[in-house]
Amino acid sequence: MITQQDIDKSISFDEFYQLTEQLVKEESTTGDDKSEAMVNYTKLNFSRMKRILKTTPISDDVTNSVECLDDKLTWVVLTESWCGDAAQNLPIFAKIAEANPHINLRVLLRDENPKVMDQYLTNGGKSIPKLIALDENLNELGTWGPRPKFLQDWLYENKANPKMEMSELKKEFQIWYTKDKGQTLQKEMVSLLKEWENKDCVNV
Repeated sequence: MITQQDIDKSISFDEFYQLTEQLVKEESTTGDDKSEAMVNYTKLNFSRMKRILKTTPISDDVTNSVECLDDKLTWVVLTESWCGDAAQNLPIFAKIAEANPHINLRVLLRDENPKVMDQYLTNGGKSIPKLIALDENLNELGTWGPRPKFLQDWLYENKANPKMEMSELKKEFQIWYTKDKGQTLQKEMVSLLKEWENKDCVNV
């Protein structure tokens, strides 16, 4: 479970964005692995986040659904600056949270919070990003992650019947994200908000 102490250690999306921007200037990265590859991923991901924030609109269904929510929510996202899936999805979470002041989006770095991460594994792995939705008393409402269901199913299918190397699959994921423009994630979040909040005004 997420505690208030965990929340107190977290940062806002804006702080995470600024941190990533600073890391790019310093040619560094978050996380335990400071290799050149991870540094390069952080550079690429900052560009992705910047582009998505500027060019990806929030759908009317999301806006209408989010506006009807009047309960205080905290969304905690476990991530790192080098994570390609996080760069594609975290800005969408930020845009959704921006549409409703009742949603408090917070970011926890995975490698700095192993006890939290270990509670939210995906098939035993520390896959990120991982979103944990909490009510105002920090009771867990549900989780999402580490990527939209379509991509996760694609990953499982490729593991069961390999058709391409993992590096190639990850490239295909990024191509899909670019074409999808965050629409699939937005639809998933509307469905999850309906499930978590049980509000008739949420458009599914």
